[in-house]
Amino acid sequence: MNYNITIPDTELRKAASEGSEAFLNLVIDETRKAIGGELTAENMAQMSSDQITLVGYAILRDEVMDGGFIQLIYNGYAPFFFRNPFDAAVRNWGLVDLCRLIRKVKKQYIRYREEIEHPMTDEEFMALYEQLPAFEDFDDEFVTNEEQWTNQVAEYVDNHLTDFIKIS
Repeated sequence: MNYNITIPDTELRKAASEGSEAFLNLVIDETRKAIGGELTAENMAQMSSDQITLVGYAILRDEVMDGGFIQLIYNGYAPFFFRNPFDAAVRNWGLVDLCRLIRKVKKQYIRYREEIEHPMTDEEFMALYEQLPAFEDFDDEFVTNEEQWTNQVAEYVDNHLTDFIKIS
């Protein structure tokens, strides 16, 4: 791990006392801050696989909770999630159902990629939700399980904290 992400123990304890999501968001926010806010090929080369997976989970959660998998794909994140071993990484963290969901979405992504990944107007983009109803079930499954998965991610991070950050 080349990124020196250091969080004071007092901040970690405070966030943990506010709940697993606050704890997880602190680690995610500090990691995002260290890499300049977004994943790039350059900064991923300097991050641990766990750090990359954590930021990836945050992107996945933010995008899908905001606009579903269609938005995630349209916003250019599909290669990260569907052409890299992100699914295997979350499975290794114990999120087997999330891994399965990502693999199901990948099949639809491959099928509908050209319809989603080209420039379009807002109206055309919004029409995708009606034209591609298969994604709605995936969105619903993610929303239904998001809290549980986020808690599992927080537990994994907590149990492997030094793989993500340094504590001061």
